[in-house]
Amino acid sequence: MTYSLHKKRIWVAGHNGMVGSALVRKLTKCGHEVLTVGRDTLDLTNQSQVNDWIAQNKPEAVFLSAAKVGGIYANSTYPATFLYDNIQIAANIIHAAYQQKIEKLMFLGSSCIYPKESSQPMREEYLLTGALEPTNEWYAIAKIAGIKLCEAYRKQHGADFISVMPTNLYGPGDNYHLENSHVPAAFIRRFHEAKEANKSSVAIWGTGTPLREFMYVDDLADACIFTMENYSDHSFLNIGTGKEISILDFANLVAKTVGYKGEITIDTTRPDGTMRKLMDSSKLKALGWCPSYTLEEGLKMTYDDILVNGGKNFLENVGAKKMQVKNA
Repeated sequence: MTYSLHKKRIWVAGHNGMVGSALVRKLTKCGHEVLTVGRDTLDLTNQSQVNDWIAQNKPEAVFLSAAKVGGIYANSTYPATFLYDNIQIAANIIHAAYQQKIEKLMFLGSSCIYPKESSQPMREEYLLTGALEPTNEWYAIAKIAGIKLCEAYRKQHGADFISVMPTNLYGPGDNYHLENSHVPAAFIRRFHEAKEANKSSVAIWGTGTPLREFMYVDDLADACIFTMENYSDHSFLNIGTGKEISILDFANLVAKTVGYKGEITIDTTRPDGTMRKLMDSSKLKALGWCPSYTLEEGLKMTYDDILVNGGKNFLENVGAKKMQVKNA
């Protein structure tokens, strides 16, 4: 069963985030009509506002990438906020999409939905087979609720609502905040600042041996559009590259990308975290999709974008020129 986005009115909910902005770029490039709305106009945690906006603007397809996000500290400090807001966002948009007879909706989750001690690589059927990682369980539970809502509306009402689960992402629009950024953004900032300060060495946490999978965000956008047009089922789909790299090798690759030539050391007094987090994306691959960008290509494009456009919370100087920070 295929579904064409051609000549459809497509709402990207969460268009200012890294994933949402990548979806807007890709859909616009393909000539699709894209609808967006800012939080100053529409409060996604307000059910009546969401229902009214959809009724007035009449999107035919929805990419639901909106979410309240933050690092370990934010999740630990504001668990009620993370759980409530994210459940509200998912429930309001999914329910309104059903009420307003939206043709198709895609909900985007997070790899944190899988059990902390999940078997590797992580297959879709491993959902809810073990305890979650405590540091982000509130966010994970809300994402699981969104997946199950899509499944429930499909089962009870026949709604064509699907879910996808991206792997670790990086690219334009990422968050480079010193405390809340993820590994790719944190490394890019750290090695850039070390280069600018002529630091002789940079230490990374742990042994450097844990393995991680990273995907360029524009590849994710392409995969989402492909899946929207070529998949319709209750089970969510993993989206990943199927390739792993050790944290130390990744650090060396980032250092090379930004031009840092100092020494990279390991701080074994710091924890390694989970030793492996690989998504099994064989179901998506069997449908005919594969990523376009290598890790080296994606990192270069990401850093080039920072140098030209700045990055969210990336506040350091590039040479004598102050970076311009874009709202993302």
